[in-house]
Amino acid sequence: MTSEQGSTGNVIAALCSLFIPGLGQLIQGRLLSSLFWFFSACIAFAVTWVITLSLLPFGWFLVSIFSCISAARFRR
Repeated sequence: MTSEQGSTGNVIAALCSLFIPGLGQLIQGRLLSSLFWFFSACIAFAVTWVITLSLLPFGWFLVSIFSCISAARFRR
């Protein structure tokens, strides 16, 4: 399976990364990138929770957008 920008595999990976950062990279077979995006989202969630003292997952959402873009732009 070839992974070009805009391919079906990259679109599915991007949608997966939108909900759980790093899941799209895991689907694409990029384990280290997947772990990086997931732990970045966890850290961003914790930082925004400490700053705002609410459960608004703004940090998680922001990292998931960047993770989504990373999965969509991946070329093998």
